[in-house]
Amino acid sequence: MNPKVQPLFDALSEVLLGKERQIRLALACLLARGHLLIEDIPGVGKTTLAHALARLLGLSCQRIQFTSDLLPADILGAAIYDQKLREFRFHPGPIFHQVVLADEINRASPKTQSALLEAMEEEQVSIEGQTYALPQPFFVIATQNPFHQHGTFPLPESQLDRFLMRIRLGYPDPRAERELLQSGGRSQKARALAPCLEAKELLTMQAQVEQVYVSSPILDYVLELLGQSRALADFPLGLSPRAGLALLRAARAWAFLEGRDFVLPDDVQAVFEPVAGHRLGDESGVRRLLEAVAVP
Repeated sequence: MNPKVQPLFDALSEVLLGKERQIRLALACLLARGHLLIEDIPGVGKTTLAHALARLLGLSCQRIQFTSDLLPADILGAAIYDQKLREFRFHPGPIFHQVVLADEINRASPKTQSALLEAMEEEQVSIEGQTYALPQPFFVIATQNPFHQHGTFPLPESQLDRFLMRIRLGYPDPRAERELLQSGGRSQKARALAPCLEAKELLTMQAQVEQVYVSSPILDYVLELLGQSRALADFPLGLSPRAGLALLRAARAWAFLEGRDFVLPDDVQAVFEPVAGHRLGDESGVRRLLEAVAVP
């Protein structure tokens, strides 16, 4: 692994036991300037991962608990009339933090969910005709419960597409779970974490990820994956050009994690399912798609 990222990975592995691949994917998502969606049952460490990342990077973090009565203004903020100054003043909402944990995002109504669209895509918020830039770096980690649970609203395709990756943490393996039970949990350890990177170092690494080289055969490989997703009957809608750009960003970040400045087919394959799964809606079909395209 890239020595610049190794301390961050090691610290996260101490908090989230037995989840090395998921941690790598979360770091790749962060380095690629993307946003992360974690779908799983309550109690497997989704919130712990978000708080641990924020603490290790020394970033400001805000948790927003999504509920059915949450309003867009509760997230973005609002312009409130100041009687002394006789003018409207903007009061920023909790979205104005570097790491935002949107907890149980699919418990809010679609109207409230859509409040995040501009923030996640353009890193800004528009209120009453005024535009306000969000702090940098800006990283949204959203969690959602399985759709069969009571009181959930499915995320629309436009909202899903704003997330670079979707991952699942799953249950820990027996050995990791035994260690977890013996230690009484990892929440206390997560709260005691000290920063091992500064925000400016993260921004530098994100810029370096953008310079990772993608060769012509790799580009052809990605184009073939996009084309096959539109041609196969497994999926009602194929991958969009934006999904192709997301796949390349994630593959560059994975290559950077591996300590390389060029992308290999293995990098594309490593991130393909987390990038494409929620966009295509059929994970078994995603795996078949990956197997159907020849590797350069």
